[in-house]
Amino acid sequence: MDAADLSPIPETQRTQPAFDLFLIFLAANVVATTLQTGAVLASRYGGRDAMVLVVVGALFGALLVAVLAPVGSRFGVPSMVAARDPLGLRGAQAVSGLLYLTNFAWIAVNNTIAASVCSQLLGGPGSAWVWSAAIGVAATLIVARGPRAVGLADRIAVPLMAMAGFMLTWAAFTLPARVELAVAVAPPSILWGIDVVIGYQVSWLLMFADYSRYTRSPGASATAVFAGLAIPALWLMPLGWSLARIAGSDDPGAMLAATGMGWWAALLVVLATVTTNFVNIYMSSLAWRTLAPQSTGTGSVWVIGLVGTALGLISTAWLTSFADLMVLLGSVLVPVGGIFLAHFVILRSKVDVAAIYQTAAMPAFNLAGVAAWVLGFAVYKLAAPIGATLPALATSMAVFLLVRRLARA
Repeated sequence: MDAADLSPIPETQRTQPAFDLFLIFLAANVVATTLQTGAVLASRYGGRDAMVLVVVGALFGALLVAVLAPVGSRFGVPSMVAARDPLGLRGAQAVSGLLYLTNFAWIAVNNTIAASVCSQLLGGPGSAWVWSAAIGVAATLIVARGPRAVGLADRIAVPLMAMAGFMLTWAAFTLPARVELAVAVAPPSILWGIDVVIGYQVSWLLMFADYSRYTRSPGASATAVFAGLAIPALWLMPLGWSLARIAGSDDPGAMLAATGMGWWAALLVVLATVTTNFVNIYMSSLAWRTLAPQSTGTGSVWVIGLVGTALGLISTAWLTSFADLMVLLGSVLVPVGGIFLAHFVILRSKVDVAAIYQTAAMPAFNLAGVAAWVLGFAVYKLAAPIGATLPALATSMAVFLLVRRLARA
């Protein structure tokens, strides 16, 4: 199977078990950046507020992705191809370009964190670049072999991550705080924290159909995606909050070193990085092929994986603006999510599979989609001080439905 095939999957070939789909999303969200999201909250909110933020933000963000997963099961097309209907060809390509660029940063962030942890155990700080390169190449190699190789790798990696994660959790919730991490004197609004958590969860939004198109049952796909995103967030974000309080720092290396778990912590971080980069590389490869159809799937995978790995080798400063990155992603992706929800869920629009592959006959932009995206983004920015997710989501949905109705009238 082509490593990044854009072709529709025939119904007879949608044989992927829902459990494999669950494992793909679970393995993607079991990653050090999920811990880091909880650590960001630790320096701003106390325990009760942080747990409310995690529960509300993690469940709502996972739900936004899960309700769109049945699109893949029903029509067999990847996300960025399905997006051509509500956004137009160029509008969908704009989303693809955004996805392509941001995933370089995600790959670099994940590799940097894993290399930092491993270098503390073997080789010292000077070996971090070796670890980063090895982890990046390993993930790329597996993705290049196609989705079935990713599913097999996840079946091996997820149980090992679960074992290491449970041991790390036991240490985190039994060790006392060594250096109390001070909570900000004037913490930001509770709604700012919700925006951060939801922004992290909806960073997976643009892959809503990429893997579910291999699973036949729409209901099973939605359930698998929701559980795969929600469970690790509800586990690892509180764990990250606790580790930051124990270490007195939100630096991932310091947080994991404070537990004294050694190689168990490294095993969790390395496997989590590799399995998450499976998804990042695959998403970017599909996005690139919508922009450059003449490219090959395997070639796209190798270029993306190696460029992302190289960025992690050039700089280790990817985490300095982690919270700001989550808010920025939310400002762009939440309105897109509103458009998809309005089109595929509220209107229950069907995908004309033959038509969306006839790109020469497609409009460049869908007025309803572009207007909803622009106004939703503007509302997100304006409402940021009081909480932007719900206003932006509601705006993009309402504008899409209104403009679509007016255009048809």
